[in-house]
Order: sequence, then structure tokens, then C-alpha cells
Amino acid sequence: MASRVNGDETHFRGDGCPVEFTLHIIGGKWKGLLLYHLMDGPVRFNEFRRICPTITQRMLTLQLRELEQDGIVHREVYRQVPPKVEYSLTEFGTTLVPIIERMKEWGELYKKEAPHRNKDQVEV
Repeated sequence: MASRVNGDETHFRGDGCPVEFTLHIIGGKWKGLLLYHLMDGPVRFNEFRRICPTITQRMLTLQLRELEQDGIVHREVYRQVPPKVEYSLTEFGTTLVPIIERMKEWGELYKKEAPHRNKDQVEV
């Protein structure tokens, strides 16, 4: 497992907390959202562009590539014109489904019950 900082690969130390490892793999602004949408089945690249209109094409490609390198996402290229690329969760990636579902539930609860935040500030 490697840490990705500005596209450079550096070694990720193996002596950290398991939560740190998990956050390293699925953390960031976009990966959780991408994984959430993959839970329902394969998603084409352009579907992700419609689902997440504020993500740049470069960042979407980078995030999907990292998830693929980490064995979480499978990329299927169909040799046709025009080219078709679908992303899906690998068998190992599906082990994240309960985690993503719990994150969704917690986010809904937090949005509803957080006393110290203005609910209008929490937008996803």
C-alpha cells in the first residue's frame, strides 16, 4: 500500500492503526461518494461525471485509478465504438459496503441531530 501525495508514490508505514489504513484507502473528498454509487452495480465513467458534476475529469480518473490499484474497483473496457468503460466493486471492494452504509446512516443522523451546526452548512 502506498501513500499518494500530489501524484507521487511514497511508502505507507505498516505500523499504524487499522482505521488509518481504511481512511488511507477510502478517504478524501470523492472516494466515499464513488464507492457509494458503485454499491448498486457497475457505473460508466460518464455516469460518474453526471452524478458528481463538480469533480474534474482528471480527479475522477485519478480517484478511480487509485481505487483500482488498491483492489477495490474493477475497470472493464469494452472494445467498441465509441469505447465503453464500466467500473464495479471487486469482491474485496464489496467488503466496504457495510462501512459505506454505516457512514451514510451516521451522516443522515448527524445532519438531523447535530446541535452545534447550522444544517444548511452540511451539503454533499
